Amino acid sequence: MHPAVSARGDVPAPAQVTALQSVREYPAISILLTTTPAAQLTHADALRLEALAGRAVDRVRDELQPAAAAPAIRRLDAVIRQARTGRAGRALALYACASTDALIRLPISVRDRAVVDPTFATRDLVRALHRTPRHLVLALNTSHARLFDAAADTLLPALTTAFPMDAERRPPARGRGRGDRPARTDDSHSDSLDFYRRVDAALGSYARLHPAPLVLVGDDRTTAAFRRISTNCARLAGTVRGNLTSSPTPELAERIRATLDAYLHRRQHEALALVDRRAAAGRVSSGMPAAWLAARTSRPEMLAVDESLYYPARLSDDGDTLIPADDVEHPDVIDDAVDELIELVLTRGGWIAFTAAGALHHHDGVALVRHR
Repeated sequence: MHPAVSARGDVPAPAQVTALQSVREYPAISILLTTTPAAQLTHADALRLEALAGRAVDRVRDELQPAAAAPAIRRLDAVIRQARTGRAGRALALYACASTDALIRLPISVRDRAVVDPTFATRDLVRALHRTPRHLVLALNTSHARLFDAAADTLLPALTTAFPMDAERRPPARGRGRGDRPARTDDSHSDSLDFYRRVDAALGSYARLHPAPLVLVGDDRTTAAFRRISTNCARLAGTVRGNLTSSPTPELAERIRATLDAYLHRRQHEALALVDRRAAAGRVSSGMPAAWLAARTSRPEMLAVDESLYYPARLSDDGDTLIPADDVEHPDVIDDAVDELIELVLTRGGWIAFTAAGALHHHDGVALVRHR
């Protein structure tokens, strides 16, 4: 892997996150920094970045011989140079070890920190994917449809030749001097339904290969008619009212933002409701130590995490027990065991829900839902 910025602007690609999570070598240096969005990293942010990097480099040099420390430090220097000269989003995530490095610009703020561990600190990447989920946007009216594959405020035309799609108009009726009469209303309605069915079939073909929540854009009559005939609205995140098929993508993104925010709000409620239902059945492990053990010894369904929770810890020799730690800089301490727990749950097939601060107070900030 080379230093890279996600192809989707300020949203990390899931494959990139997975690749970073697979790294297992020491030292793996992670630097997370909230920044001011700008065409180039501001001087103040650059100074903060250098300070965090200095702390990480000092720790690596204290713990390793120069020859062992040099490869990761060289890669970190290269990523920092790239970060200083490129644009800045809401935050930067820099990763470097002897074998790989990456620079990712994030659309969310982070807790500034420098981490040196055997694995990269990727929780903010997962959180960015959760807070700015990939979604499909279908904008349509009775005669035209466009499909976008989107994340955050970046809307890209879906990689399919089926879209944009135009309706096939019937030729006007001729004979007995009535060729100039408008088409009958029922013919027009039938034409629209035929068009919506073609759109839905093409949408289904794309969604089967690229599944994601759907945002439907159109006037009330169009969206209602499409939803009645569609077989691909099971993951409907919401609708945006208006005939916007010819609108510029920045305008579409602006109109969609509130719909996605509402969708994410519903997802948090759904996650908390799932925790309550499974707790009544005795299938929830609360708190970091219990959730860690359960993730290792049973099949996780879902992990709900307070997005403000950080948990430095030591790991027992058998790997099953987390012991809270205050001496974060010690080589034996995992800087944030929440990172490790998230990766473990994802690896074992569970899904992650980040919740607002305090929402999991009765579960000590973490609730792991187990399958039967």
